[in-house]
Amino acid sequence: MTPAALVRPQGPACGQPAHPSPPTWQHGGVTAATHSPLFSQVPDSADAVLEGLDPEQREVATSLRGPVCVLAGAGTGKTRAITHRIAYGVRAGILQPSSVLAVTFTNRAAGEMRGRLRQLGAPGVQARTFHSAALRQLQYFWPKAVGGSLPRLVDRKIQLVADAAAACRIRLDRGELRDVTAEIEWSKVTQTVPADYALAAAKAGREAPRDPAEIAQLYSVYEDLKRDRSVIDFEDVLLLTVGILQSRQDIAEQVRAQYQHFVVDEYQDVSPLQQRLLELWLGERDSLCVVGDASQTIYSFTGATPDHLLDFRARHPGATVVKLVRDYRSTPQVVHLANGLLAQASGRAADHRLELVSQRAPGPEPVYTEYTDEPAEAEGAARRIHDLIASGVPASGIAVLFRTNAQSETYEQALADAGVPYQLRGAERFFDRPEVRKAGIALRAAARFGGNDSLLDDAVDLPSQVRAVLSGEGWSPQPPAGSGAVRERWESLAALVSLAQDFAAARPGATLGDLVAELDERAGAQHAPTVQGVTLASLHSAKGLEWDAVFLVGVAEGMIPITYARTDEQIEEERRLLYVGVTRAREQLHVSWSLSRSPGGRPSRRPSRFLDGLRPGSAALAARAQAAGAGGVERGFTAPAAGLGAAPRRTRRVPARCRVCGRTLTDAGEMKLMRCEDCPSDMDEGLYERLREWRAEQARLSGQPAFCVFTDKTLMAIAEACPDDDRELARIPGVGTRKLNRYGADVLAICAGGWPGQEEDED
Repeated sequence: MTPAALVRPQGPACGQPAHPSPPTWQHGGVTAATHSPLFSQVPDSADAVLEGLDPEQREVATSLRGPVCVLAGAGTGKTRAITHRIAYGVRAGILQPSSVLAVTFTNRAAGEMRGRLRQLGAPGVQARTFHSAALRQLQYFWPKAVGGSLPRLVDRKIQLVADAAAACRIRLDRGELRDVTAEIEWSKVTQTVPADYALAAAKAGREAPRDPAEIAQLYSVYEDLKRDRSVIDFEDVLLLTVGILQSRQDIAEQVRAQYQHFVVDEYQDVSPLQQRLLELWLGERDSLCVVGDASQTIYSFTGATPDHLLDFRARHPGATVVKLVRDYRSTPQVVHLANGLLAQASGRAADHRLELVSQRAPGPEPVYTEYTDEPAEAEGAARRIHDLIASGVPASGIAVLFRTNAQSETYEQALADAGVPYQLRGAERFFDRPEVRKAGIALRAAARFGGNDSLLDDAVDLPSQVRAVLSGEGWSPQPPAGSGAVRERWESLAALVSLAQDFAAARPGATLGDLVAELDERAGAQHAPTVQGVTLASLHSAKGLEWDAVFLVGVAEGMIPITYARTDEQIEEERRLLYVGVTRAREQLHVSWSLSRSPGGRPSRRPSRFLDGLRPGSAALAARAQAAGAGGVERGFTAPAAGLGAAPRRTRRVPARCRVCGRTLTDAGEMKLMRCEDCPSDMDEGLYERLREWRAEQARLSGQPAFCVFTDKTLMAIAEACPDDDRELARIPGVGTRKLNRYGADVLAICAGGWPGQEEDED
């Protein structure tokens, strides 16, 4: 894996000394190291900074001319590589500390980077988030560019959104406020103005929480209110900085004179707005080092896109690309599973996947466990965690990772029952959530005055009483469509409904008052002082962290991938989310799922499709034909290359074309139909309706939304193709191996004019 000896691309010297300038907007305080020192003492020379780096990391550290792209797999030491790069440049006299700006996405990561740089003898280097760096520039240049003082920055925009809704006479509950706020944030980071929201959201495939026209109206009034009140929000910090740098060449040149070398971490998470700001900071220069991994793109719903990472060489043909694949975090067994997950992936990010190579000694194989129901799964995880702690594994070295925050309550209770200390990360404690507190108030009122409540007239037992009360708080038998706050609130209320069912089963004859007392006891126990214990976290909030032992729970269809992940792109992001979860484990990995939600429930669930071919006993899937990216270095080419892969490309994909007019298809729905949406359809309407009737029955039997059986587009494609056998049915997009095996016979029977099981019934 030693890098090939290739000629470096020629270019201007990186990091010329900057003009002296006063310590004003570009400087800030330096935090202490957040990690233990990398060395027992500060390295005594530039060469000493390079000691201990592997060949690829050393290449990153010493490639200080021209653009550099570092493709860094999970656990490969990317932070180590880029901090040593900066420190080496400073210690060798190539970079002046004040001329370097390192940008990352969280204050924690920025603080860690500053601490490491201090330990390496490179204090004074600016390591900031995009927003922090932009805010300092905005505060300094606002009087000169605009006049007066910078408008006040609001910490939370949700109250402004509520005021905008009131002005528009639109009623929004708390969950809808959060969802609309998220849509406004997405619009701003993608540089979408209110008038263009509906079109942009449709093009991006976003499922709007309200009518797009209403959201556009709210967005417009929200912006008006900010101007009237002389306030700005988080996204305005970037937008206004971009505006000043675009319109004031003199200010742009002043910033560029200060910062001459840029390092951007987690580049796969950059939004279009952040990319534009980076381009304005750079100007015509190319002293840029970006670091990222397209396989860890899990925040596309916020506007993040890996396209900037994947298109880096197209924009910078002379770039040096270094691939870090030596995994120092996880055992070969964990790495093998992680590689297997990506080997089954599809899409552009998968084309640039990195195959990790573990550098650790062998460890235990991942453990896969199937449980009858969710409480049993939580209890099983708690027992194993208890045993791990008893064997000497520190509680702080163990994590339970789940897909949604609503899953936490079951594991909080199971760990508490097992006497295992725990801490929640990235989520409110279950009983601290507003919807749970409000539900508790409603249940307490019903317990006291339920005799006068008509809602409870038909409620014959405790679970039905709880369902009746919580139906007034937003609970319904079926989950709401889509994702976001509305779904999370429903899941919290559904957890209370489930808890009531379990409580009634354990204590026959229990009253609503008994349940309220139980809830109070649980809430009181969870308000105890926080202890350093097992981490409970969602997969999203676990990004960037690691533990000795990781329990990935709820790895079942409908949860991973989540039910509202419908498009191919959304499914692949769910796969990447599971990949992130797997790569958090250093030594031990436990993967589990349950067959039903509650004890005695119908065992209709199955393990996540992402585990097919990877867990023991599952059907093996064909490996991807394309080889994964190996570690090493690729020098810049003299001619532009498409994407980041080595030229020439490994494979050439044949574009999908409309079978009617021949136009190239790009929309996922049109590609399923193999025709343009507007082109004439030869669909058998009767067949389509029979398929829809059959699908509704399948959805009812499985307890899943209808689209989980087949989407409308897939049913239309089947009704147009009217397949005669398995081979023809399998060629229709949306009919994979699993669905072919499960539904193929039924679908073919319907296509033949019959009905599933009809012949058997007649016999």
